[in-house]
Amino acid sequence: MKTNTELVLKVMNILSWITFIGLCISTGTLLYSIVFSFINPEVMIDPVNGFDVFALKKLGTTYFVNVSSLVIIISALKAYLFYLVIKIFMKINLKHPFSEIMPVLLAKISYAAFSIGLLSYIATSYCFRITKRFFEINGLKEMTDGFHEFIFFAGIIFIISLIFKRGVEIQSEQELTI
Repeated sequence: MKTNTELVLKVMNILSWITFIGLCISTGTLLYSIVFSFINPEVMIDPVNGFDVFALKKLGTTYFVNVSSLVIIISALKAYLFYLVIKIFMKINLKHPFSEIMPVLLAKISYAAFSIGLLSYIATSYCFRITKRFFEINGLKEMTDGFHEFIFFAGIIFIISLIFKRGVEIQSEQELTI
């Protein structure tokens, strides 16, 4: 059983690294594409996500900057979330899983997931108003949708962080009594 657990953790660690690198590349591409669009307005599509904001930029710079900022922040927060997951894999000790750092990292993951969910909700609402007033924004729904899942995920991870915090307290009490 020990080897299965270690194997699963190694595979999850590798997948987390791959996801983290992919999200960093995606965030960098978005940032580059949006900044470059001010220099060369003809090239305004993100090849990674299909986020086409050419019509949005024609509508107004304020709409373009608001939507673009929200999308970049959400993408960066997703990369940060996976960075925290990688830190957990680096710090986890299967012999003593209830270390002082685990509840802190889990709480940070919970806060990051909640922030992603909240900003995704704000972006979705804002884009819904733009869509209702003017036109559909291609590729934006896929990038901002899913806020329910992130908020639910944040709640579950927060509860797990509280359980780990209690585990650390019990473990330290046992060490003091022995």
